Amino acid sequence: MRTGLDASEKTSPRAVRVTRARRSSLWGLVAVVAAVIGLATLPYLVYADVTDFLTNAFILLVLASMWNLLAGYCGLISVGQQAYVGVGAYSVLILAQNGINPYAAIPAAVLAAGMIAVPVSFLVFRLRAEYFAIGTWVVAEVFFLALVRVRSLGGGTGTSLPGLSLIDPALREAITYWSALAIAAAALLASYVLLSSRMGLDLTAIRDNEVAARSVGVRVTTAQRIVYVVSAAGCGAGGALLIISQLNVLASAIFSVQWSAKMIFISLIGGVGSIEGPILGTGIFFAIQQSLAQLGAWYLILVGIVGIFVAMFLPRGVWGLISSRFHIQVFPVGYWLHPHPALPQRGRGKS
Repeated sequence: MRTGLDASEKTSPRAVRVTRARRSSLWGLVAVVAAVIGLATLPYLVYADVTDFLTNAFILLVLASMWNLLAGYCGLISVGQQAYVGVGAYSVLILAQNGINPYAAIPAAVLAAGMIAVPVSFLVFRLRAEYFAIGTWVVAEVFFLALVRVRSLGGGTGTSLPGLSLIDPALREAITYWSALAIAAAALLASYVLLSSRMGLDLTAIRDNEVAARSVGVRVTTAQRIVYVVSAAGCGAGGALLIISQLNVLASAIFSVQWSAKMIFISLIGGVGSIEGPILGTGIFFAIQQSLAQLGAWYLILVGIVGIFVAMFLPRGVWGLISSRFHIQVFPVGYWLHPHPALPQRGRGKS
């Protein structure tokens, strides 16, 4: 019995069949939808401390997914995405101070972060590699230094968010949780749609070899700028959720580089260059945090050791190991090659 294809069949245009996903991937997407629906019912089933915990997890998932989109598919390592976290938070604050409901201000915060990212991209895209990383950090510091000088926004001491004091606390926490869940689902969906499109192929080519991508006609700078703006808008949504969940904002905290450090760590341990990676990385990060936070400074040391171990021995992250071992892909943005079913099955017959 012949188990392979001969040379003529391998070169034939009908030799293989290209599909977007396997059956297991479709079941994975169904499971994700079911999980989102199940999570939406939690405010009716659990105490507020559980939903508060999950709200924080959803915020970090959004931020990590946006950083992963930028670094994992464009090769742009940014340590300044906290600039747009701050833009999102302060956009909600400004609109709330002018009588707009903070929840209704979230879309405006997303739009503001995306719009600001456009001119910033023309500046930072003049830099490469480590210079790009440092440049984005400088941009975040400039935003911080500008905002701490505006007294109406709290200056350097911070200020509270108006507009939510009249809402029942239990209802406010539930609405905040649903908003965080919806934005996390939207961030994952946006990543999936973007990476499943023609641009997704361009981004994969850019990630693998930017020079080669340019040589075959990929508009590298345009693709990178679109992803940079999308990433900034997502971080703006995360910042909007932060100020709503905390009911106050402090410039030194919201523009802290620790936000970028958390994005990088979550993406690194989960798996850079996959949509599933930040999801798994967020779960691992919070598991470590809940288990080891009481150790004080040792917690940070252990987190650093975990990050170093993953970088050295699991360059594709934990999800990369799982995916390669079990051939699982929940969000099928790649392609699978199969022998074409119409090929003649030579050598097969009655035994």
